[in-house]
Amino acid sequence: MKPAIVVIGYDRADSLKRLLGSIAAAEYAEDDITLIISLDRSGKTEVEKTAEKFIWKHGEKKVIVRKERMGLKRHILTCGNYADEYGSIIMLEDDLYVSPDFYNFASKALSHTVSDPRVGGVSLYNHRFNVFARLPFEAVDDGYDNWYFQFASSWGQAWTASQWDGFREWQEAHDGEDLHDAGMPSNVAEWGDSSWLKYAIRYLVDTDRYFLYPRVSETTNFADAGEHASASVTDLQVPMRSVHRGEYIFSTVEQSRARYDAFFENMDLPHPSDLYGLKMRDGAIGGNTQDKFFYSVDTLPYEKVDSYGLDLRPIDANILYRTAGHRIFLYDISRPVKNGKVRKGALERYFYPGMNRKKIMNMIYSAFYR
Repeated sequence: MKPAIVVIGYDRADSLKRLLGSIAAAEYAEDDITLIISLDRSGKTEVEKTAEKFIWKHGEKKVIVRKERMGLKRHILTCGNYADEYGSIIMLEDDLYVSPDFYNFASKALSHTVSDPRVGGVSLYNHRFNVFARLPFEAVDDGYDNWYFQFASSWGQAWTASQWDGFREWQEAHDGEDLHDAGMPSNVAEWGDSSWLKYAIRYLVDTDRYFLYPRVSETTNFADAGEHASASVTDLQVPMRSVHRGEYIFSTVEQSRARYDAFFENMDLPHPSDLYGLKMRDGAIGGNTQDKFFYSVDTLPYEKVDSYGLDLRPIDANILYRTAGHRIFLYDISRPVKNGKVRKGALERYFYPGMNRKKIMNMIYSAFYR
């Protein structure tokens, strides 16, 4: 499969130049690859000059300057339709940076998923941080070069025409609706009107689809200051593949033992888990859930059925390998405990083992007096 590359820009000339430089430095097994640089109307000629001056040696380059201000949501949804014209696309926003192997990975991942109705798209970014719990995250290793996440990607994404059309039809039918749902983090549902991503995530939840994610990221995110951020942050930087890989061994959704829901919880455990505490917060535990058992690190007012240690990494490996201890609990939600108290805070020491009082004070001092 030979996807077109679609670069999304607005008013950040330096960011666009950096992204295009990484695209030019990547490796391509063949030429005749279309590069589309789509610029939302900003009135900044420097952005347009950056796009026009960029030399693309691997095929046709198209620079499209929108005649009116579209906003991020409409711009993304418009550019996604290039998937129908070219059969598949890789879409990159301007604050990203790509690995030397990003195109090879995306092409092979799209070819692998093109006939799988349970895959809604491909991510080039690999999450290492639970953005809702503000804690580290890592998917368990099941022997493949990918894992599956019920969470669409905006930090490097790829779609076949059929994958994009499935999402677009759903989005048009649900545009403007309240997206709260038991399977949907409240953080996502409450993103603003400019977000297209919240619709893509709810689409995956509603239709029981997944994005295929790489084990080693093919993009990283500079999160430059811009329309949706007042300052650049490094929270979303991740280790990125630095060499051309060649071949990949991908699992199907059915083969995978590393499938995660929109709350960053492992869906292949014997019972549902709420190890980050987000589902309890959002009322997604209990109610109409069929399974009355669930795993949690917090001390909660329910009957404890089993317990595990909190030693192995990633965190869900403690349940998979049944480590001995009393740090993770299996609760029976149908059996509340009288006068039970909710206690939280067990995760910070686990995720940040080297943290002590002196380091905490240094962090506070650095944050307020830098």
